[in-house]
Amino acid sequence: MVARIYRPAKTAMQSGKAKTQRWVLDYEPESPRSVEPLMGYTSSADMKQQVRMVFDSKEDAVGYAKRNGIAFRVEEPAERKIRTAAYSDNFKFDRLAPWTH
Repeated sequence: MVARIYRPAKTAMQSGKAKTQRWVLDYEPESPRSVEPLMGYTSSADMKQQVRMVFDSKEDAVGYAKRNGIAFRVEEPAERKIRTAAYSDNFKFDRLAPWTH
């Protein structure tokens, strides 16, 4: 079973960077989830899907995986491109796109 080491992205409900600076190790599913026929619940026999470990750095997570013989894959985070613009830029005379209602 392969573990995935990544830094989580900002959720849509966040405006800040809370819980995005730490690294997470979680396992990829070994078997697909199945629907229980009587009640319709989705279940899985794979218990490692419930395990999620949080580390302060990527090196700590990789070191843990190596010490415990866990096959892992590191996903580097994509950095956000922050575009700074002022409200007055909407009304500039030399604006590239026309401003309409």
